[in-house]
Amino acid sequence: MTLQPLVAEAMPAAGVAPAPKATSGARSTRALRPSLIAVSVAALWLSGCAIHPTPFTDAERVQNAHAERTAMFADQPPLSGPVTLEEAMARAIRFNLDHRLKMMEEALAQKQLDVANFDMLPRLTTAAGYTYRDHPLASESVSLQTHQVSLEPSYSTDQNDRTADLTFSWNLLDFGVSYFEAKEQADRVLVVEQRRRKVVQLMMQQVREAYWEAVGAQRLEGRIGPLLTQAKQALEESRQSQSEGLRSPLDTLAYQHALLDIMRQLEAVRDQLDEAKPRLASLMNIAPGTDIMLAPPEGFSVPTFDMPMDRMEETALERRPELVEASYNERISVNETHKAIAKLLPGIEFQLGAHYDSNSFLAYHAWRAAGINVSWNLLNLLNAKNIRGAADAQHEVARAQQLALSMAVLTQVHVARTELSAKRRQFDLYKQLNDVDAQILQHTHNATVATAQGKLEEIRAATSAMMSELRLYQSYGELESAYGQMLATLGLDPLPGNPGDTDLKSIEQSIDKEQARWASFGGADGAKAQ
Repeated sequence: MTLQPLVAEAMPAAGVAPAPKATSGARSTRALRPSLIAVSVAALWLSGCAIHPTPFTDAERVQNAHAERTAMFADQPPLSGPVTLEEAMARAIRFNLDHRLKMMEEALAQKQLDVANFDMLPRLTTAAGYTYRDHPLASESVSLQTHQVSLEPSYSTDQNDRTADLTFSWNLLDFGVSYFEAKEQADRVLVVEQRRRKVVQLMMQQVREAYWEAVGAQRLEGRIGPLLTQAKQALEESRQSQSEGLRSPLDTLAYQHALLDIMRQLEAVRDQLDEAKPRLASLMNIAPGTDIMLAPPEGFSVPTFDMPMDRMEETALERRPELVEASYNERISVNETHKAIAKLLPGIEFQLGAHYDSNSFLAYHAWRAAGINVSWNLLNLLNAKNIRGAADAQHEVARAQQLALSMAVLTQVHVARTELSAKRRQFDLYKQLNDVDAQILQHTHNATVATAQGKLEEIRAATSAMMSELRLYQSYGELESAYGQMLATLGLDPLPGNPGDTDLKSIEQSIDKEQARWASFGGADGAKAQ
């Protein structure tokens, strides 16, 4: 006799759930086993599809390098002749990669502003879905008192169901926050514009200095080779004389030491000259190795800037890109305070939508609905003082930064004017020194021809005259750089606006007009120093 019939009879009396429930659970367990197996197989298959590092091949790197080199110099006209200072400035403004990067950042900021403006609009969302079940969504009910099944299993949803929704919603809190964020982004567009102005101003200063250094290199590069050849020939003759014992050994060695020292100076100067044109080419975004011919003006036009100091300070405080940027940052901090306060308010959302459901058990398959929801994070009220305090502190920091920057700008104005005066005096001394060295060279050459004395003095005088002329061009380049620094310190732009896709000739003409306006603006006479 087995115990199963006894257990079956005892279970109802003990109030235990009937056997079919346990049988249903067993069926569910058996039904889950194929699903678990399928999930395990899918997990193993996905693990085999893991992503591994894939380095570029040599051919891909070569192709990328070629494409990048082509892109660096694409869409820009080649040099058609000798380059003037105005053309060098125009090419730097139009094609310099750093400036083009700032222009792209400005365009990106404008696109982000368009996105921020769109975020203020209400939301119109649509959704559609399809649902399939292998079994109907059936359920049964159990009595709360007796724990017995009170109804047979039933369902009210189709095994295949399609839904569609179109909902219009507008949250006033989100609108307020998006409004202040859009105002902040609008100020960030202006901040990027000021940074682009700063890049252009510093670039023009660098172009001025690099251009005149390249002019010096162009005018002196043909004189180093003959001097080196002459020095090498004199050195060989001295060594020949030393081997024959025609002169005192100490005098001969001292003579050779002087010649070698001159050759060392000439080699250093040649290396320095070889670097001048590549630096200018880089600013103009010209391919390295391109032969650049320059067409500088005759003589040296000494720039002056005689604006009264009080007007210079006022101009710098009004126009300097850093100060304008700081003003925009201060306004951004004010909007941050407003945004922080707006987040403390309750959110009110309006909803209006049309809905569809293909469920055949529904009496109405399509309907419209409207509603209003109010939500409020009450914990923000406990943190309201800290939120407002942080926003106010940020505003105070921005204000303090602007004041500190204003003081620095005023100091830079005085320093820039002092440096311009100092560079002007230094250039005048170098010009006088160059004239003296040129006369010494002439007298030395005449004495060498007349008395047939040694070549050392003539070589030394020629080297000294050449280096003096080189220092003259370098000094003038520093003078032009100081003048450019003066203009940048005052916040004066080389162009009245953004060049965009303007052609080179138009940019050159704008630069000429703007420089003439600077001259009248600052009282520059542009006197020629002959």
